[in-house]
Amino acid sequence: MASVLTPTQPDIEYHPDWDKYQARTLRRKETETLQESVPEGFPTQLDSKLVWEGREVESRDDWVVQLTDAELDEIDSTLRNFKAQNLHWGLIDQSTFPLPTLHQRLREQSRELHLGRGFFVLRGLRVDQYSRDDNIIIYAGISSHVGNIRGRQEDTRFANGTSLVVSHIKDITSSTPTGAIGAPSNTADKQVFHTDAGDIVSLLCLHPAASGGESKIASSWLVYNILARERPDLIHTLSQDWPVDGFNNPAAPYTNRPLLYYQKPTESTPERVLIQYARRYFTGFKAQPRSSDIPPITEAQAEALDALHFLADKHSAALDFQKGDVQYINNLSIFHARNGFRDEPGKERHLLRLWLRDPEYAWETPEPLRKRWDNVYKDVKVEEQVFPLEPRLRKTVGA
Repeated sequence: MASVLTPTQPDIEYHPDWDKYQARTLRRKETETLQESVPEGFPTQLDSKLVWEGREVESRDDWVVQLTDAELDEIDSTLRNFKAQNLHWGLIDQSTFPLPTLHQRLREQSRELHLGRGFFVLRGLRVDQYSRDDNIIIYAGISSHVGNIRGRQEDTRFANGTSLVVSHIKDITSSTPTGAIGAPSNTADKQVFHTDAGDIVSLLCLHPAASGGESKIASSWLVYNILARERPDLIHTLSQDWPVDGFNNPAAPYTNRPLLYYQKPTESTPERVLIQYARRYFTGFKAQPRSSDIPPITEAQAEALDALHFLADKHSAALDFQKGDVQYINNLSIFHARNGFRDEPGKERHLLRLWLRDPEYAWETPEPLRKRWDNVYKDVKVEEQVFPLEPRLRKTVGA
């Protein structure tokens, strides 16, 4: 009687291995019959400003929005007026943090996020002149003019009914018990290319590292075009269901969903491709290994993960992320990553993060992502919003 082979997890880890990737690609080409065209109805090529080459982006600076002295003075005045009213920070929005001079520039950039190149860097905030409280108020206030809905940074509300709406991206390994960290954002480790949750991912640089930590972005639409031309079989793989690890969530040990979604053009919107994934949900990371009691990914899926990373890395742009910069990216069309870094006393890398949504320009959320998007954006009430002043250990967020 022939034995039945139980599927096992491929030999793949959080940090991509080029040699293993090349060997897997060769093995699959030699032993499998791979599709030679993209799924029916999918585009063979996307033509859009969202398709860009990293080297070309690095050669220009039209994506940098340099704040003027008048705009910085306006921010300072608005901050003082907001504080004088003693309002709950959950009330920070375009009406309570008005920026008459800067507003239109920020609205134009939100349009650029959704309909143009998909990213910009706001440069020149005077972060050293303000307290931590004031920098958070300023960051939330300015960002409300880019996306006026702030998302939860953790999976739905806490037990006390509050929701974290700003995260600190900082290495906390020296103050955290060994084995407690399961997310790269809490370490000095390299972060491979991935997406977050939500529409707009924003980062404010309070302080760069002593060395390293460079921020990198890549057009997922360019990656799609390369795969559609050279490896259309991986478009099939990415657009089929994947077992997304719930990391010991008893209510949902894992969920099945595609990583890639195609949206046909309508009278008001162009055709779109959305790729949403984070590698650690398929490989595990440090204290959160891949769950052993859920279905493994396939060899094709392992190759697709590596293809996404290595193509993104090859065609990425390294943004010159400086103190006082705020980076805004379209999370639906751009992958992001960062290099590992080294801190020194007084030179610790410290970023703040917001997940934003702009209803005026927001893209339609694919149905399999709606529960996750609802966890982030739905019914985030004023009184439940909390803005911690220091980093905290991140809980697992279901994908």
